[in-house]
Amino acid sequence: MINRTLPLLLALGLTACASDPAPIEQMRLTEQALAQTKSLGVVSEQSASLHQAEEKFAQAQVAMQDGEHKQARLLAEQAELDARLAEAEHLNAKGREQLTELNQRIGRLRQQLGAM
Repeated sequence: MINRTLPLLLALGLTACASDPAPIEQMRLTEQALAQTKSLGVVSEQSASLHQAEEKFAQAQVAMQDGEHKQARLLAEQAELDARLAEAEHLNAKGREQLTELNQRIGRLRQQLGAM
């Protein structure tokens, strides 16, 4: 009995692995990540990470159309992470700018207090 069911289960398992479902949700998440990053004012001409994200997302869309769902999912996941990296880089740069500005203000206040 076990000898007959094992090949059947193995064949079913391989068939299930071969037919990946369309990564619709991942594509949606990636689109949202790209939109969120762009809403912060990040542009791909200034951000290599965003540029990579857009390229990978375009490749994911092509793979999805070609029925290569596993490849589409992988590219969409990478694109989402690249978009989030671009967002983090942008926010980090903004934070550094604000810190520099605050340090300059503190320096001016110290000078004013020293002059009194």
